[in-house]
Parts: sequence; C-alpha cells; structure tokens
Amino acid sequence: MPELNYSSAELMIINAARLLRDGDVVFVGVGQPNLACNLAKRTHAPNLVMIYEAGVIGAEPARLPLSIGDPTLVSGSLSVVSMYDIFSNYLQRGNVDVGFMGGAQIDKYGNINATVIGGYAHPKVRLPGSGGSQEIAAWARRCYIMTPHQKRRFPEKVEFMTSAGFINGKGDRERAGLRGGGMLAVVTDIGMMEPDESGEMILTALHPGKTVEEAKANTGWDLRTAPQLKVTEPVTNKELKILRRELDPTGIYLKSAG
Repeated sequence: MPELNYSSAELMIINAARLLRDGDVVFVGVGQPNLACNLAKRTHAPNLVMIYEAGVIGAEPARLPLSIGDPTLVSGSLSVVSMYDIFSNYLQRGNVDVGFMGGAQIDKYGNINATVIGGYAHPKVRLPGSGGSQEIAAWARRCYIMTPHQKRRFPEKVEFMTSAGFINGKGDRERAGLRGGGMLAVVTDIGMMEPDESGEMILTALHPGKTVEEAKANTGWDLRTAPQLKVTEPVTNKELKILRRELDPTGIYLKSAG
C-alpha cells in the first residue's frame, strides 16, 4: 500500500476530528476547526451539532464558510438566534460539549494567550484578542486546540492569559468559578498533549514517525510523557479525500500535499 502524502494541517485536522463524539454540540469557528467538525460529521459523528458565534445552531453549510458571518452558515440550520442567546442560553447554561480554541501561546497548564506578545501597555505584537474564547474556555465541557508544535507557541507561562485552562493547576478553575472542563487536548503536528492529575499538559501520543525528542525540543517547559505513550492511528485515504474534494477543494484552509 503506497504511503500517503499529507500536510501538517491535514494531520492536525484529522486527529482533532477523531476527538469528537457522535451527538456532540460543538462551538466552532471557521478555518481548520470547522473542517475538523465537518470531517467528523461525514465519518464517525453524523449527529454532531455545530454552533457558530454569530447565532447559527445546527449549521449545515452548503459550502466552506469564510467567516462566522458568512450567509452560507444559515443554509439547512436548525435555528438562528442572537449572539446573546448563543452565549447565555446555550454556552453558559452548560449546553455546549466542545469548544475549539485558538491562540498564539498555550502554556503548561493549558492557558491561552490571544491578546499580546510582550507587555500589555507596550506590546511587541498586538493579537486579535478574546472574542468569545474566554467564555468558551470557561463554560464548554471540553476544550481542544490545534496548533503547530513550535517552542514559541508553548512557553512555560503565557504572557497574557486570554482564556483560562487550569490556571496554575487543578482546582484553580473551580476556585475561580469556572464550570467547564478546561483544556483537555492539544493536537499538534508532532502528537497530542493532555492534562495529568495536576493539570499540567503532558505528551500522551505521537503521530507515526514522530519522536519524544522532537516534542521536547519544541516545548518551552520540561515536557513530561505519559507512562503509556500512544501512537495515533495513521491518516486514511478516505479522510484525505473528504477534506480535499468535499470540504476544501480550493485549498483555502488546507496546505495540500498533492
């Protein structure tokens, strides 16, 4: 059987899709998380329900949406409500299973920085900011992130905490009044990190051909590994075909590998 060629983006999207369960209600943005959700719906999670920040529930987009305000999100949807309703009556009431997160930095306790690099008053880089991500991180039952495994993205402590993971360790979320489960998986192009009993992110899985040494070299803290380190299932031709031919045929969000 010939070896499949795929990009790091495709590798991360496919492995993120596999984390989703049939029947999950997912608070999702556009881009790669949107591709992961739609891939899951077309494979193992046909009853997955997507919620978009703009107020669309149960979206069945006819084409790839370019923003959370793209009219295609309304096509086939179960309901369209206000942004206030999405956050108050769905997210804060505990009706969202999964939140897909994004950011420039994620630290050893799963905290995310999407605000500034450098001092807040005089930053080196001004990032997009929170949007709804702080609330999603606070209230969703499970939070996931996809990001390339690079040392600059994984400092020991974020320079600004936009969205709370486990703050300084397990127990801090509850003390802060956050009901959601926190950051439960980080999918990278090397493997997967998940929190241990203290809330610290540890390496729990490697993608085929990747090594522990690669993961450690690209992490800003002394990355520990799980006692039973797993290897993720190989990418399949079916998953790649759905991504490339059905979901993103023009390669807007995929860096195709042929």
